[in-house]
Amino acid sequence: MTCSSAGFDLTPIDAGKRAEMARGLSAEVRHVLFEHGTEPPFCGGLLHEKGDGTFVCALCSLPLFRSTAKFESGTGWPSFREPYAPDHLREIRDASHGMIRTEIRCARCDSHLGHVFPDGPAPTGLRYCLNSAALRFERAA
Repeated sequence: MTCSSAGFDLTPIDAGKRAEMARGLSAEVRHVLFEHGTEPPFCGGLLHEKGDGTFVCALCSLPLFRSTAKFESGTGWPSFREPYAPDHLREIRDASHGMIRTEIRCARCDSHLGHVFPDGPAPTGLRYCLNSAALRFERAA
Protein backbone atom coordinates (compact mmCIF):
# COMPACT_ATOMS: atom_id res chain seq x y z
CA MET A 1 0.00 0.00 0.00
CA THR A 2 1.19 3.50 -0.87
CA CYS A 3 0.17 6.07 1.75
CA SER A 4 -0.26 9.80 1.19
CA SER A 5 1.22 12.49 3.41
CA ALA A 6 -2.24 12.65 5.07
CA GLY A 7 -2.36 8.89 5.67
CA PHE A 8 -4.71 7.84 2.84
CA ASP A 9 -4.19 4.87 0.54
CA LEU A 10 -2.91 6.06 -2.85
CA THR A 11 -2.44 2.61 -4.36
CA PRO A 12 -3.52 2.95 -8.01
CA ILE A 13 -6.87 1.43 -8.92
CA ASP A 14 -6.72 -1.03 -11.82
CA ALA A 15 -8.97 -0.72 -14.88
CA GLY A 16 -11.34 -3.50 -13.77
CA LYS A 17 -11.95 -2.00 -10.33
CA ARG A 18 -12.31 1.46 -11.88
CA ALA A 19 -15.00 0.18 -14.27
CA GLU A 20 -16.80 -1.54 -11.39
CA MET A 21 -16.74 1.67 -9.31
CA ALA A 22 -18.10 3.68 -12.26
CA ARG A 23 -21.21 1.54 -12.81
CA GLY A 24 -23.58 3.76 -10.81
CA LEU A 25 -22.29 7.09 -12.10
CA SER A 26 -24.34 9.35 -14.38
CA ALA A 27 -23.33 9.92 -18.00
CA GLU A 28 -22.23 13.48 -17.12
CA VAL A 29 -19.96 12.33 -14.31
CA ARG A 30 -18.46 9.58 -16.49
CA HIS A 31 -17.85 12.12 -19.28
CA VAL A 32 -15.97 14.47 -16.94
CA LEU A 33 -13.95 11.80 -15.12
CA PHE A 34 -13.03 9.51 -18.01
CA GLU A 35 -13.24 11.68 -21.15
CA HIS A 36 -11.76 14.85 -19.63
CA GLY A 37 -15.03 16.68 -20.10
CA THR A 38 -15.97 20.05 -18.66
CA GLU A 39 -19.39 20.95 -17.34
CA PRO A 40 -20.86 24.31 -18.43
CA PRO A 41 -19.94 27.27 -16.19
CA PHE A 42 -22.36 28.30 -13.42
CA CYS A 43 -24.23 24.96 -13.70
CA GLY A 44 -22.37 22.65 -11.32
CA GLY A 45 -24.20 21.39 -8.27
CA LEU A 46 -21.35 22.22 -5.88
CA LEU A 47 -20.62 25.75 -7.10
CA HIS A 48 -22.52 27.35 -4.22
CA GLU A 49 -21.77 24.72 -1.55
CA LYS A 50 -20.65 26.59 1.56
CA GLY A 51 -21.03 23.88 4.20
CA ASP A 52 -18.31 22.59 6.49
CA GLY A 53 -16.78 19.40 5.13
CA THR A 54 -14.58 17.83 2.51
CA PHE A 55 -14.82 17.59 -1.26
CA VAL A 56 -13.86 14.05 -2.33
CA CYS A 57 -13.30 12.31 -5.66
CA ALA A 58 -16.63 11.30 -7.17
CA LEU A 59 -15.20 7.90 -8.13
CA CYS A 60 -12.89 6.72 -5.34
CA SER A 61 -13.75 9.10 -2.45
CA LEU A 62 -10.16 10.27 -1.89
CA PRO A 63 -10.31 13.60 0.00
CA LEU A 64 -9.30 16.35 -2.44
CA PHE A 65 -10.20 19.73 -0.91
CA ARG A 66 -11.35 21.05 2.45
CA SER A 67 -14.32 23.41 2.45
CA THR A 68 -12.12 26.02 4.16
CA ALA A 69 -9.98 26.19 0.98
CA LYS A 70 -12.96 27.01 -1.27
CA PHE A 71 -13.40 30.56 -2.56
CA GLU A 72 -15.60 32.42 -5.03
CA SER A 73 -13.53 32.94 -8.17
CA GLY A 74 -16.33 34.24 -10.39
CA THR A 75 -15.35 31.71 -13.08
CA GLY A 76 -18.45 29.52 -12.78
CA TRP A 77 -16.70 26.46 -11.35
CA PRO A 78 -15.88 25.52 -7.75
CA SER A 79 -12.46 26.95 -6.95
CA PHE A 80 -9.98 26.13 -4.19
CA ARG A 81 -6.72 27.66 -2.90
CA GLU A 82 -5.00 24.40 -1.98
CA PRO A 83 -5.59 20.65 -2.00
CA TYR A 84 -6.38 18.48 1.02
CA ALA A 85 -2.86 17.07 0.58
CA PRO A 86 -0.58 17.89 -2.37
CA ASP A 87 0.01 14.23 -3.15
CA HIS A 88 -3.74 13.59 -3.55
CA LEU A 89 -3.54 15.27 -6.97
CA ARG A 90 -1.52 14.53 -10.10
CA GLU A 91 -0.63 17.38 -12.42
CA ILE A 92 -0.35 16.84 -16.16
CA ARG A 93 0.56 19.28 -18.92
CA ASP A 94 -2.53 19.86 -21.06
CA ALA A 95 -2.00 21.37 -24.52
CA SER A 96 -5.57 20.83 -25.74
CA HIS A 97 -7.88 23.59 -27.02
CA GLY A 98 -4.99 25.71 -28.32
CA MET A 99 -3.59 26.62 -24.90
CA ILE A 100 -1.18 25.29 -22.30
CA ARG A 101 -2.79 24.42 -18.96
CA THR A 102 -2.14 22.13 -16.03
CA GLU A 103 -4.72 19.37 -15.72
CA ILE A 104 -5.37 17.89 -12.29
CA ARG A 105 -6.32 14.26 -11.75
CA CYS A 106 -7.07 12.16 -8.70
CA ALA A 107 -3.81 10.55 -7.58
CA ARG A 108 -5.52 7.27 -6.70
CA CYS A 109 -7.99 6.59 -9.55
CA ASP A 110 -6.59 8.94 -12.25
CA SER A 111 -9.97 10.61 -12.84
CA HIS A 112 -9.98 14.03 -14.51
CA LEU A 113 -10.96 16.74 -12.02
CA GLY A 114 -10.23 20.09 -13.67
CA HIS A 115 -7.23 22.41 -13.97
CA VAL A 116 -4.99 24.53 -11.75
CA PHE A 117 -4.09 28.11 -12.65
CA PRO A 118 -1.54 30.57 -11.18
CA ASP A 119 -4.11 33.34 -10.62
CA GLY A 120 -5.55 32.42 -7.22
CA PRO A 121 -5.57 34.23 -3.89
CA ALA A 122 -2.90 34.27 -1.20
CA PRO A 123 -1.28 32.43 0.35
CA THR A 124 -0.80 29.92 -2.51
CA GLY A 125 -1.56 32.12 -5.52
CA LEU A 126 -3.21 29.05 -7.07
CA ARG A 127 -6.76 28.47 -8.30
CA TYR A 128 -7.78 24.84 -8.48
CA CYS A 129 -10.75 25.00 -10.86
CA LEU A 130 -12.90 21.87 -10.51
CA ASN A 131 -15.89 20.30 -12.19
CA SER A 132 -18.69 19.72 -9.66
CA ALA A 133 -19.33 16.44 -11.45
CA ALA A 134 -15.86 15.23 -10.45
CA LEU A 135 -16.56 15.81 -6.76
CA ARG A 136 -18.84 14.70 -3.99
CA PHE A 137 -19.28 16.80 -0.84
CA GLU A 138 -19.10 15.07 2.53
CA ARG A 139 -20.39 17.21 5.38
CA ALA A 140 -18.38 17.33 8.59
CA ALA A 141 -19.91 15.29 11.40
